[in-house]
Amino acid sequence: MKGLYPGTFDPITNGHYEIIRRASALFETLIVGVAVSPEKEPLFSIERRVEMVHEVLQTLSNIEIQEYSGLTVNFAKEIDAHVLVRGLRSPADAQYEFELARMNKELAGDIETIFLSSGDNNAFISSSLIKQIASEGGDIAGFVHSTVQQALLAIYKT
Repeated sequence: MKGLYPGTFDPITNGHYEIIRRASALFETLIVGVAVSPEKEPLFSIERRVEMVHEVLQTLSNIEIQEYSGLTVNFAKEIDAHVLVRGLRSPADAQYEFELARMNKELAGDIETIFLSSGDNNAFISSSLIKQIASEGGDIAGFVHSTVQQALLAIYKT
């Protein structure tokens, strides 16, 4: 069975890595879908985000990384993935994610959504928080892969 873990990954964090690593054990193939998402005004280009995701996930053997645009359920159909994987960090995430899963079910009844909760060490990590800390010169080494840390330092160097 093939699963899809979609996201903007701007940038990929240790929290994302944890969910991907755990989800990869559940599927024959896990596609990590890197969304173009121009409405979110990503810090990194789609090419750079895909490149960083490749570097961070290189040790996982059953992972494929693909960029996509448009509705996630349409992309899932294109790649023949019948399960979407979503990570939950907190109860606040759950409300949004449940609404999203319900809408996805309306749009594509044959696609299921499963939720994996973050471990305690990653429950507070978000890409936006990492970018904020990096922009203020804070230490993000414990929250992202060294590749991501270097990319953020290059953007925010003072």
